[in-house]
Formats: sequence, structure tokens, C-alpha cells
Amino acid sequence: MDSLTLPTPLSNDNLNDHLAASSAAETRTEHPAQSLPPNSVILAEALTDSSIHWQIHNCKVSKKTVTQELPLPFLYHYDSLDDAIKQANPLTPALLAQFNRPMSASEAAQLIGIEAALITSPWHIKVIGSLVVFSEALQLAVRLHWTNTGKDTEQIYTKEAVDALSTALKDWQFFGRIDVLYKNDKQTLASVLEDADSQTAANERILPIAASAEYQLLPAPHALEIIARLEADKTDLPWFGKAILERLA
Repeated sequence: MDSLTLPTPLSNDNLNDHLAASSAAETRTEHPAQSLPPNSVILAEALTDSSIHWQIHNCKVSKKTVTQELPLPFLYHYDSLDDAIKQANPLTPALLAQFNRPMSASEAAQLIGIEAALITSPWHIKVIGSLVVFSEALQLAVRLHWTNTGKDTEQIYTKEAVDALSTALKDWQFFGRIDVLYKNDKQTLASVLEDADSQTAANERILPIAASAEYQLLPAPHALEIIARLEADKTDLPWFGKAILERLA
């Protein structure tokens, strides 16, 4: 597991005041974090606070697929044809029976009875990576994972592979596990389930995160809520996308 060396805790009254003010802006009478100390750092709020000086560390790619060789169901190949070619080669019962059978573009062309050059082979793109975002003032580092698609691959119809990769990464998204490294034992850090229903116990809604020298894995419900918050605010957090695109350049 990647490690990140953070400096010793810093005194940052302005930052603490800002975080306290952000929390106070919400209605505390019904807020699930009301039992936490007033100056607590709420993880989702901090990660989406563009006024905090966040830095990206160790952005890397763990899986990268860029190929035109993977098969696709016949339906995908047929749908990619120009309308004029479709009209000249209408679907027959025999072709309909092949709709879901995976095959290459050349196999689909042979099945239809046309030249292979008339079917464009898409680029199959799948990129998975991780990055660590950290704040020196908060003594907080969070490891996140990202990808261009939740499917096996995303199909992009471009001539060049570099253009296909660029197109696919325009819609990158966070997913999966979240690990937290917190080294400030002077201030409470917690993850809060804002959208939890009334049946969720208080100790499940509020997750204190103790200061530690090791990364700590967030439970799935907390990770999912933080990912949803990051996705909703992603346009206001440009350092994530910048780091990812630079890594793939």
C-alpha cells in the first residue's frame, strides 16, 4: 500500500475557523454530526471545499486497455454502418439471429456480405487508476480510485488511438474503495452519512477516523456517499481531472 509522509501537525486557525463556519451554515438541530466537537473536520465537506489547498500525490494508472481487437455483438457492428449501406443490406432473419453474438468487424462484414473496410472498428478503452489527494494543513491524505467507465470497455469511434483515449477520459469518474490517512491528533476527523434514513443507527451514521500512521479503509456506505459528493462537485474541483489527464498525456 502506498505511503505518504505528512509533516507534523500545523497550527492553522484560519482553516479551522473556515471549517467550523462551513459546518455552522447547516442546521445543526437535525444534522447527524451534531454530537461531534464544533471544530471537527467532516471528510466529505473538506474534500469538496475548493478553498482548502489540496495537492495531488502519486496519480497512477493500474490498468489500461486501448485496442481495436476485442469482439463486439453483431448488433454494434451493424448499427455503426452508414444508412445507405443498411438500406442496401437490410436485416434478414438469419442476421437477426446473430444480433448478440460477439465477433470482429471483419467477421460481421463477411456475415452481411460487404467489404470489411465498410465497417469501422471502434477503439475499446478501459483505464483504471488511483491518486492521493492531501492537505498539509489538515494532515489528511485520501486515496481515491478512478476510471473512464464502469463497463468492461468503452467503445470510441475515432481514427487515432490518442483521440479515442482523450474522448473516453472526458467522462472519467470516481469509484471503488477509499483509504484515509490522518495524522492530526489535535482535531477530530469524521465521515458522516448525510443521506442515511431514520433507521440507521447513530454510530453507523457518524464514523470518527482516528489519527494513525497507516491508511484506514472507509466502510462501503461512507465511501459511496463521498464518491457521490465528489462527482456532484467535480467541476469545482479541477485538480483531480488535471492530474489524471497529465498522467495519461
